[in-house]
Amino acid sequence: MSSGQTAADAAAAFAALSTPAGRRVLTAAGSAPADPLKAATALRREAEEALAAAAADRAPDVAPADLAAAALTQARLRERARGKFGERAGRMFFTSPGLEQATRRSVTAYRAGRMAAALGPGARVADLGCGIGADAIGLAEAGLTVDAVEADPLTAAVAAANAEALGLSERMRVREGDAAAVRPEDYDAVFCDPARRTTRGRVFDPDAYSPSWDAVTDLAARAPASCVKAAPGIPHERIPAQAAAEWISVDGELKETALWQGLAEARPRRAAVLLRGDGSAPAVLAEDPGAPTAPVGPPARYLYEPDNAVVRAHLVAEAAARVEGALLDPDIAYITSDRLVATPFARAFEVHETMPFSLKRLRSALRAKDAGSVTIKKRGSAVDVDKLLRDLKPKGSESVVVVLTRVGDHPLCLLCSEVTALP
Repeated sequence: MSSGQTAADAAAAFAALSTPAGRRVLTAAGSAPADPLKAATALRREAEEALAAAAADRAPDVAPADLAAAALTQARLRERARGKFGERAGRMFFTSPGLEQATRRSVTAYRAGRMAAALGPGARVADLGCGIGADAIGLAEAGLTVDAVEADPLTAAVAAANAEALGLSERMRVREGDAAAVRPEDYDAVFCDPARRTTRGRVFDPDAYSPSWDAVTDLAARAPASCVKAAPGIPHERIPAQAAAEWISVDGELKETALWQGLAEARPRRAAVLLRGDGSAPAVLAEDPGAPTAPVGPPARYLYEPDNAVVRAHLVAEAAARVEGALLDPDIAYITSDRLVATPFARAFEVHETMPFSLKRLRSALRAKDAGSVTIKKRGSAVDVDKLLRDLKPKGSESVVVVLTRVGDHPLCLLCSEVTALP
């Protein structure tokens, strides 16, 4: 919504995009000039011609400038959305806040698949606070019947437009409403992704989510089954005791925490690692209540850096067992092993040299290895990475990975090269 434009104006302009005149301007926006002023001028002219050409009974009641702005906004958002939604972004509709919070397609498909497998085809699911509809779309595509509820009128209209654009209107019904007023008991399951952004930016306090965290967890607990999407850094103490928590990463980047209830979850903690973000089945590491504490040992030939989902799920011991490894320090998530094992749950590095951390010694070692490209990784170290890189001033031709950590109170430095191999 542009400055000075009311919510009603923005909603009217968006609605106009579905008319023949609006579709014409939206098509033109896809090839608009990169310069914002030139693009706005060209599209305003296109909107004026399109509205003038429309039959009197089919012309939307919208100003040309507003229609042009709405079309240009969608074109820009569609381009930004390709990273999350791939080629289908070119057929979808967005709001800027909605796109920021929307789940990428691969994660949505994974979660929806889990829910559909547990509930069966056609089960009724309420998506409470559906945003632009990304998760509702995934649920509908998985064969579930979705009642998507969204409080913001414009965002609800965007979600409905997405359902129609993707041919899902029969299985995905969108309505404007208050998620807190929905009766979870009336559905086979509910999904909820509380808003974690305001006009001032991202919200980190769960009590400031919309709906609030207490309201969301109450809705989830009242449903026969549920999935709640939360921030990846949500404090463990805020996770309901009856929920099974799953941390999900895509290509090594931790994306979210999914809290499951009522789906016969035997393991309270899981890490799901999606590689390449292409929708392939993820690798899942589950808590093993009978697993012993990970052993602690000295640096060996290989160092493993567990995926952030594994670390956040407190499953480093389970990951260590997969590679027959030990921890360098019991409180730090680095695994050492003499075996190189292909695992999706950690990146692997071959260790070439180990030394107590010292700038002088590290600079000398890197010079001896003709290092010019230096990647610094750290856990359990207080070293300022940017300053260290400036101090090192590498000038060689080789690439080296420097791992900074500690064993007890002793700073440790490992010179490595990555040898990760995925199964």
